[in-house]
Amino acid sequence: MGNIVAIVGRPNVGKSTLFNRLIERKEAITDPTAGTTRDRHYGLAEWTGVHFSVIDTGGYVTGSDDVFEAEIRRQVHLAVEEADAIFFLVDVRSGLTHMDEAIADLLRRSSKPVFVVANKVDTGDQLADAAELYALGMGEVYTISAQNGSGTGELLDALVASIPAQRDPDLPEIPRIAIVGRPNVGKSSLVNALLGRDQHIVTAVAGTTRDPVHSRYNVFGFDVMLLDTAGIRKKNKVEENIEFYSVMRSIRAIEQSDVCVLMIDATEGVQHQDLEIFSIVLKNGKGVVVLVNKWDLVEKDTHTAKSFEAHVRDRLAPFDDVPVIFVSVKDRQRIHKAMELVMQVHQDRRRRIPTRKLNEVMLPEIERNGPPMQKGKVIRIKYVTQLPTVVPSFAFFCNLPQYVKDPYIRFLENKLRQHFRFTGVPIRVFLRKK
Repeated sequence: MGNIVAIVGRPNVGKSTLFNRLIERKEAITDPTAGTTRDRHYGLAEWTGVHFSVIDTGGYVTGSDDVFEAEIRRQVHLAVEEADAIFFLVDVRSGLTHMDEAIADLLRRSSKPVFVVANKVDTGDQLADAAELYALGMGEVYTISAQNGSGTGELLDALVASIPAQRDPDLPEIPRIAIVGRPNVGKSSLVNALLGRDQHIVTAVAGTTRDPVHSRYNVFGFDVMLLDTAGIRKKNKVEENIEFYSVMRSIRAIEQSDVCVLMIDATEGVQHQDLEIFSIVLKNGKGVVVLVNKWDLVEKDTHTAKSFEAHVRDRLAPFDDVPVIFVSVKDRQRIHKAMELVMQVHQDRRRRIPTRKLNEVMLPEIERNGPPMQKGKVIRIKYVTQLPTVVPSFAFFCNLPQYVKDPYIRFLENKLRQHFRFTGVPIRVFLRKK
């Protein structure tokens, strides 16, 4: 379930352009709106009915030029370890550089499928230039222009042919709960506390687990599968690139889950990386519960929990309709309460609202507060129904769907949340021609 394709290469070879093309949208590199750049480097793509995740590794390189090279090597290592397939991008205009050679050297040792992609091939001459990449001895060279899309079809055909058939492990049909978050927030400790045993011995062996570890939790009336993404890896190997690493590690578990428990460290507050993982949860339409761990270590006064919760919601905005619970996994405080919330979110995500009920509630709201006129035209919404999808989705039928703007779509979503409980559940709103 869920294949990860990583795009690697030195800076300025067109990784972000190819990424945007694969996920079929222009993601602004800089946008003043808070939260828009959270997940600039992760997206969902689909080709001939096969779905896969794409990671643009370029977004995670930071620092000055002199540390660039070491940083890129580290990333290629991580991508090789965590991804299922790799697109190795080379800029055909500048030819092979020593950094390309160094990356190729790392990729040759990988057992994963690696696709050598010659980018910026816009003319016949450049097609000839791309031939030098066969000297890398890494098989077929795919010539593309990420800018205009030429050649990407052949590349994706080859990728899809290499992806193993989507097999679902023989897991019972019970809710799947992914425990996600940055390293050292207490993910394994939570699983161990729930299971009442040391299920996960944290070892110092690098890369001993790639897939999330599944544990069945069947006590106190709960019966769920816990997916733990705890990173088992030597500390020093990953310190500088901990963000890229924890995001890579979380994706697979998020995609396989129904509800995600996002663990946050109370002593550190909500970090950028927490937001990145939260954003991937929402993009995949999964339910979410925010668990603030290590609450026992925080100095408290009468307002602490309230003000910390406000901080969490403020950071998660605009989607702040999520359960937030304060726990101490070490002292086993409130962890069963957390599981109750998880089950609540799971039920809410499966909620189906009868069409008659939806119209009885939503049409009067629309009557009172209709969409603003556009270009002198009145927009009339006549009917609403829930779509038969896994993620709760609603279709509003109207005369001019193209004129309904985002703020009004948010208004409709908020009204749905107000009348029907969808706490912790992303919902989708579509406008359709009636």
